Amino acid sequence: MPLTRPPASPYRWLVTDPDLLGGQLAVRGTRLSVAFVLSCLSQGMSLDEIRESYDEVPAAALPEILQAAAEALTPANVAA
Repeated sequence: MPLTRPPASPYRWLVTDPDLLGGQLAVRGTRLSVAFVLSCLSQGMSLDEIRESYDEVPAAALPEILQAAAEALTPANVAA
């Protein structure tokens, strides 16, 4: 069932919805969290392998996932 809520700004493919995965940042139209996809990358999966294994993930969502991770780690967002 596709999400009806708008994407998490400024992202097209990433959403937060309290009824989906406890409000975690997730890939629109899936039940895959951004954290899960990043975990797959940390375990050595390539972006292509993630796409092949979880074909519901749009290819365009993967760069947004990496961008969201980078933004979450910028000094303005990291507690000292």
